[in-house]
Amino acid sequence: MSSRDAILGRIRGALADVPADELPTDVPVPRNYRLSHVEPGQDTVALFAGRVADYRATVTRTDRAGLRDAIALALTRRGAVRLALPDGFPSESLPSGGWEWHREPLDVPALDALDGAITLAAVGIAVTGTVVLDTGPGQGRRALSLVPDYHLCVIRAEQIAQDVPDALARLDPALPLTFISGPSATSDIELDRVEGVHGPRTLDVIIVDSAHPDRSEQP
Repeated sequence: MSSRDAILGRIRGALADVPADELPTDVPVPRNYRLSHVEPGQDTVALFAGRVADYRATVTRTDRAGLRDAIALALTRRGAVRLALPDGFPSESLPSGGWEWHREPLDVPALDALDGAITLAAVGIAVTGTVVLDTGPGQGRRALSLVPDYHLCVIRAEQIAQDVPDALARLDPALPLTFISGPSATSDIELDRVEGVHGPRTLDVIIVDSAHPDRSEQP
């Protein structure tokens, strides 16, 4: 007997007393597990900013009026001039100057030749310091945030969920979801960290937060 047959046999044995017409929705599943690891009264946005910075990303908090300047500063700091710009990104938020905004369609060689990409986000997760993209307006397809070596992501404070269950409740599971926890990185067997292997080497996150403007956290 193969391992596959043994596993399937055990599954069939465990389901032997289940009525043939029973559906998964007929049996309630208790959901009494802890939904958030954020302590009462804790600043969710500050927690998110700190966790993102822990991943060696640069985090800037600004209000809506300062967004254009924050984007310009981030791009200037990285020397990024030629950037992929997804459909739906608000043009009024883009800084004026010598930047080149490249719109779709862009093939992989064209994306790879750019300095980076700028996107919005769907959701942020405070506890894990994760940004989630779902290809919605201003986010573009997954390749835009994975192929270029630099990613600048703009997220509103109200989009930041406390923990994973809250974040998942805000997302459509039918959409292609990309979870970004800092710059792409991996480690070999000797634990030498290498960045930029499966995605951007550098990540900047700008939080549009009217309550706490003009704050920055460096990795």
